[in-house]
Amino acid sequence: MSELRKCVGIMLINSKKQIFVGKRIDHPSGFWQMPQGGIDNTENAEQAVWREMMEEIGTNKASIIKISKKWINYKIPKETLKTLPWGKKYIGQTQKWFAFNFDGEEKDINIKTKNPEFSDWKWSDYKDIIDEIVPFKKKTYSIVIEEFRDLF
Repeated sequence: MSELRKCVGIMLINSKKQIFVGKRIDHPSGFWQMPQGGIDNTENAEQAVWREMMEEIGTNKASIIKISKKWINYKIPKETLKTLPWGKKYIGQTQKWFAFNFDGEEKDINIKTKNPEFSDWKWSDYKDIIDEIVPFKKKTYSIVIEEFRDLF
């Protein structure tokens, strides 16, 4: 087992230059994260990112403003992998990140989707994101924030 799961990451930015973050429903830690999800075999990264946005935050009222130049890889701790449905197949994830302007209103965001992933959500300042994320994703988030820094 040494494979990385192909995923997309979503940085949704509001008009105040704050970033959408959600608290994972399946993780009692209290850490926040940006929406992300796997790329299905039948789709490309851009198709996946729009699907994931609808599945996780219930809206697609957004427009793409930037896409990460590289795929960003990270490993997931073994104890966390055990809790994931795909945790026996992969050791981590490789992610293509997309930055979006949020074009909707607060009421358009609905985390109570068919298969909810978040128990709560908020807008966060980009300077606070890295402190709020689960420790094994800090390096990934640092890379994403640095690449998208010009958007703030």
